[in-house]
Amino acid sequence: MLDALRTYTLLESPTGEARALAALAEVLETDAARAGFATAREGDHLLWTLPARDTRGGELLLLSHYDTVWPVGTLETMPWSVDGDTIRGPGVYDTKAGLVALFAAVERVVASGRPHPEVRVIVVADEEIGSPTAGELVRAEAKRATAVLGMEPPHPGGDLKTGRRGSTRARIEVTGLESHAALDPEAGVNAIDELVDQLVAFRQVVAGRPVLLNAGTITGGGRTNVVAGHAHADLGLRFLDPDNEQAVLGALDALTPIRDRAVVRASLLAHRPTWRPNEATDRLLTRITQVAASIGQTLAGHPADGAADTNTTGALLIPTVDGLAPPGGGAHARHEWVSHEGMRARADLLEALLHQTSLM
Repeated sequence: MLDALRTYTLLESPTGEARALAALAEVLETDAARAGFATAREGDHLLWTLPARDTRGGELLLLSHYDTVWPVGTLETMPWSVDGDTIRGPGVYDTKAGLVALFAAVERVVASGRPHPEVRVIVVADEEIGSPTAGELVRAEAKRATAVLGMEPPHPGGDLKTGRRGSTRARIEVTGLESHAALDPEAGVNAIDELVDQLVAFRQVVAGRPVLLNAGTITGGGRTNVVAGHAHADLGLRFLDPDNEQAVLGALDALTPIRDRAVVRASLLAHRPTWRPNEATDRLLTRITQVAASIGQTLAGHPADGAADTNTTGALLIPTVDGLAPPGGGAHARHEWVSHEGMRARADLLEALLHQTSLM
């Protein structure tokens, strides 16, 4: 397991870097096939299937990803290292160790010859930017599943995740009209000025709501002697409940120009709906904690602030629990680490879960 994690970590795989992702995907597919999966692809996303053995139990869907937030070259200043139980390196915790634990578990399940349900796995290529190309795939596969397990990192200490904030990446784009900023300013429409006023107005929509709004980037114009003709801002939004999510996104869609001749357009770059705890998730969590107890592990679960592909399945009210990857810490931080012993423990848990003919 340690050798496998080292191999995956040294194959840096930032979102959007096609060549780097392809190199890791090839290794992952080889290891998946060795573990017992049939492998396929949907674009850059990896699809693995373990056919059911001696059971008619419902399909179990697992969600993971192989992209990371770390650019190629990060290993030079954030190298792979092992110090006792602590393994460090870009992507070890989020979430390459989860893939290692999964392969170890599936190898044992296949070798045992015991019954198990059909297992489908989606390993997403652009999860770290909101899975803009994977959403429909996740929804389609989820509709076939009786339960969904998310292979994202757990809460600190190892507890599982039973809900997530809604997460949306949105863009406000303004088209104005260029003109000479000194000789004929009134002939132009300043897209930057319009964008700033739109951002102020939209912040008033969010004010007083349990909604997080972050203006992440803003771009526009080109020269100080030209009235800016184009500008846009990318926003990050986080929601606690569907009602505020719907109201805020509705207001975003309804933005209208303040200035004559300005054009304002809002679009969603990525959208993960709010996943609130529900009865289906509670039942699945209870079953998982029972299985964990049967092998000497103690687990609990509660909602998380971060977003993932389990937002999509949880919002569809499909029984979903996330955080099945090994414990550690420092996701998206330079001190990122994962527990060596935690990888073994999670492999044991996944093996036990996969041997259940039905988790619901």
